[in-house]
Amino acid sequence: MDKELLAMLVCPLCKGKLRYHREAQELHCLFDGLAYPVRDGIPVMLPEEARPLEVEEKLRESPGHTGEA
Repeated sequence: MDKELLAMLVCPLCKGKLRYHREAQELHCLFDGLAYPVRDGIPVMLPEEARPLEVEEKLRESPGHTGEA
């Protein structure tokens, strides 16, 4: 995904920063707990297309997470 495009994108609900996950082809909003799909290199920024993040995903990505159990 183009880094310039990624820098301009925000969550359509909260206008917060998104994190790109290359393996999953998703943009994650930790505040709203949603994962927006990226299809054929195009972000689908529709809340109805997003999937809810699992608790483990939110914890793993949260600031200050060290990876320790």
